Amino acid sequence: MKPIAIAALAATIASAAFAHDYKVGSIDINHPWTRATPKGASVAGGYLSITNKGTSQDRLVGGSLHGAGRLEIHEMKMEGGIMKMRPLPDGILIKPGETVELKPGGYHVMFMDLKGPIEQGKPIKGTLIFEKAGKVDIEYTVEAVGATPKPDHKGH
Repeated sequence: MKPIAIAALAATIASAAFAHDYKVGSIDINHPWTRATPKGASVAGGYLSITNKGTSQDRLVGGSLHGAGRLEIHEMKMEGGIMKMRPLPDGILIKPGETVELKPGGYHVMFMDLKGPIEQGKPIKGTLIFEKAGKVDIEYTVEAVGATPKPDHKGH
């Protein structure tokens, strides 16, 4: 293979590998994903990791999803032997140098008032809003109903 062809192939592979990574200010967002929903579902969860590469804290405070009435930031945790979910009206704090994982059973974003099903294999566009870094447009990969995170969902 000629050196130019090798370089072009390497660039294509690299861009595909990082196609689900986003940046706004000092915030890196890695591999946003969600699960497909059955017909009639009105909510779904969104998952990703957020890394603050800056020197001051920031906070995920909101966002939106195409096809959803609103997006809320939630936390699931065990309380007295019972798993409970609650909205976080103040969002999620991301300290300098910290990575926060939004994953099933923990922090996540909730897509509320879905206008239709989320379909496996059909990426869906959304926006995240950070207190200091501002807005960033992202795209969620849509996995199967009941999917669990794959190793590449933890970032690169």
